[in-house]
Amino acid sequence: MKDKLDRYPWSSHKGYLSSAAKWNWLHKEYVLSMFSKKEAERVRRYRRFVSMEDAQEISKVFEGKKWPWLLGSEPFVNSIKEKFFPQKTDDEVPQSRELALGTDQIKKAVCELYRINEIELLLSRRGIFNEPRNVAVYLTRRLRGDSLKQIGEQFQMNKYSSVSSVVERMKELIAKDRKIRARVEELISLLSKSQEQT
Repeated sequence: MKDKLDRYPWSSHKGYLSSAAKWNWLHKEYVLSMFSKKEAERVRRYRRFVSMEDAQEISKVFEGKKWPWLLGSEPFVNSIKEKFFPQKTDDEVPQSRELALGTDQIKKAVCELYRINEIELLLSRRGIFNEPRNVAVYLTRRLRGDSLKQIGEQFQMNKYSSVSSVVERMKELIAKDRKIRARVEELISLLSKSQEQT
């Protein structure tokens, strides 16, 4: 909108630079404190930060029609997901679903608890109950809210009805079987702790 921030009249930028009383309404201490612990350094570092040119990658993002729901490096995006999901999901805000733990994280936690590899996790044989796979399917539905189709794709299950059956069967088993309930609760706790640590 303007090539220099100082020329844009609707910004609080001038307030961050000024010590005049007319800017006392602006709560700028928190923002400035992120630049330095030393009060004398804060404004200088803030000024340098806002005068930096945007990277081409960032410029392309903001020139596009659709902006990403979260912008940053992969480790940053993962840390936000782990910290704020599932407590912050809201059906009215579809983007909040994107804060969910990745299916890969759920699979990894299940594999570690059951001491198996992912090939064994995805194994499906007629008439044989694969508890780790069923637990992972259940947790993906419960913690991520993925559709039956999405879960089917993740766990190599061709029919939505099969995914639905696994989820319903796991609900029943968790209600009846203390050992399975304890394992599921342990996994939920481990996944929650991984969120809190970040």
